[in-house]
Amino acid sequence: MTDDARVEIARVSKAHGVRGEVLVVLTDPDSTVLGDVEGVWLGQERYTIVQARPIGGAYLLALEGLTDRDVAATLRGRAVTVARSELDPDSDEALYADLVGCSCELPDGTPWGVIVAVELGPQDRLVIHHDQHLDGTPGEVERLLPVVDAFIASVDVAAKKVVITPPDGMPEESR
Repeated sequence: MTDDARVEIARVSKAHGVRGEVLVVLTDPDSTVLGDVEGVWLGQERYTIVQARPIGGAYLLALEGLTDRDVAATLRGRAVTVARSELDPDSDEALYADLVGCSCELPDGTPWGVIVAVELGPQDRLVIHHDQHLDGTPGEVERLLPVVDAFIASVDVAAKKVVITPPDGMPEESR
């Protein structure tokens, strides 16, 4: 994330073609947000989208003012962000950025830690820090919980609380 006003939704993978298009890989492969917004930021520069074509978990973007392949190639690895105000998540959805800082607890109310980050990758994971091991002994621990419906019972962004149902034998590492 770059700041509170923008949310990272993709990264520039590479230049495409000779006209300056860029291939961007989405954070959420099912997202359609690039087809709905007028512009994006690549780093600190804002570009108006001329055309956005979805290609299996990615988009080809033609951006106003970006017409040279060599210039497009210099953008590789840049974060693609959109204005937070342009995002309209469904009532049962939450942005990953909103989960950071939320407390985690088990369905019975037992505290399980605080989400300090979200690791993005083939399997997105919540990074949860807690001051107690699973066996109840004190000590700083880090837990990595895959972001899957089976492990996340509810999310209340306003209350900054996530109720989780971790699998038995959940690994943890001392910090």
